[in-house]
Amino acid sequence: MKIATRLLTAAERARRVCIVGAGPAGFYTAQHILKNSSDVRVDVLERLPVPYGLARFGVAPDHPDVKNCTDQFATTASNPRCRLLGNIHVGRDVRVGELMQAYDAVVLAYGAESDKPLGIPGESLKGVLSARAFVGWYNGLPDLQNLDVDLSRVKTCLIVGQGNVGLDVARIQLSPLGQLSGTDITQRALDTLRRSTVRDVVMVGRRGPLEVAFTIKEFREMTKLPGCRVVMRPEDFNFTQEERSYVTTNRPRKRLTELMEAQAQANTATNSTSASSSERTFRVLFNLSPVEVIPDKTDADRVGAVKFRCNRLDGPPGARVTVPLDAFVEIPCQMVLKSVGYQGVQIDPEVPFDKQRHIVPNENGKVVGAKNLYCSGWIKRGPTGIIATTMQDAFATAAAVLRDLPSAPLPGSPISIDDVITQRRLQPVSFEEWRRIEEAEKAEGAKLGKSCEKVTDVSRMLQLARGESK
Repeated sequence: MKIATRLLTAAERARRVCIVGAGPAGFYTAQHILKNSSDVRVDVLERLPVPYGLARFGVAPDHPDVKNCTDQFATTASNPRCRLLGNIHVGRDVRVGELMQAYDAVVLAYGAESDKPLGIPGESLKGVLSARAFVGWYNGLPDLQNLDVDLSRVKTCLIVGQGNVGLDVARIQLSPLGQLSGTDITQRALDTLRRSTVRDVVMVGRRGPLEVAFTIKEFREMTKLPGCRVVMRPEDFNFTQEERSYVTTNRPRKRLTELMEAQAQANTATNSTSASSSERTFRVLFNLSPVEVIPDKTDADRVGAVKFRCNRLDGPPGARVTVPLDAFVEIPCQMVLKSVGYQGVQIDPEVPFDKQRHIVPNENGKVVGAKNLYCSGWIKRGPTGIIATTMQDAFATAAAVLRDLPSAPLPGSPISIDDVITQRRLQPVSFEEWRRIEEAEKAEGAKLGKSCEKVTDVSRMLQLARGESK
């Protein structure tokens, strides 16, 4: 659709930056630009009517302290030089090329919206889900509310991958409901967990305990869950002298390894047959690579087990690789959660994209081959690190934008994003309108004894944003 152009006002001719994505990467980028400039104006575009991205839909509901960053984001969004434009789907409602004409700089900060596949037979069977989708489901991401999650038929859940997201989905399933009922987990998820028959969660990794990606804080939480026993095998911790030396030189790794070893030794001191029949277990297995998801014997469309190949490790500690063995094991299960990593996607065919690394190719945040296009966060470096890592990454991209702005030429055929919105009859949601949604969520949560009850339907979000009660 051709955009009608007009002469821009003086305010519109001020340097303007567009940020695509209202999650941590987007808001930290905006924060740094606003703090380190006096006249640059920032628009933050978000495909959903609600902001905060991974801080809202990715952080575990029982980790409310991690979500405190949204207070900073709210301060940024309230800046007179910042504007939130929610419910604008870049790549569909407006193209990136059009944004590059309307703004002096465009920063892509939309994160990683897909998953790494296992790439094995049977991966499409019912009961095989990505951990990312499971997290989005219990956190109220509208796209995932129709996810087929039926825990009433699951006794054993198998998690492939040994990172913090894997621990999150394990902990949510194994936690007493009383620890979750006051959080912002959705009521639908709570009701599903109330019907759960899960007794055993098994986390499997292709390498050993020295290579786990989860961190000590999250693992310690698992060891303290009421009514849950963490099971690890002592033989997995028979380290060589070289491995012991490696551990002692890395303090975070040393502390985590010592905690895991202590847990494994505790298992030998407690006879498994003496465990309470009401006790749940969290088992951690190493040196196993999935090769096939096996159908259930009574339901060929649903998962019944996963076949794993046994591995040995080769190379120095810290750089070990798996070597396949001619040995296999099968682990029966009724649900599989794939937790081997998130993946970025190409938001628009006009945007360069590295299909191997699933990121936008860039040099220190400046998109390769583009004059005024930048990227920040996971779509820049891949899905690694914590929110603090994203903050530093976003600040670096913002600094690059500010360095380039004084010499950046004004767009050749300037257009106004407001004209695009008007002509295409889009319905942007402002930060003030988001506050209405937020207030309604808190009010509904209070009725349920929760911090909030998230709205999970986009149409309802838009009604609340417009002040429509029904």
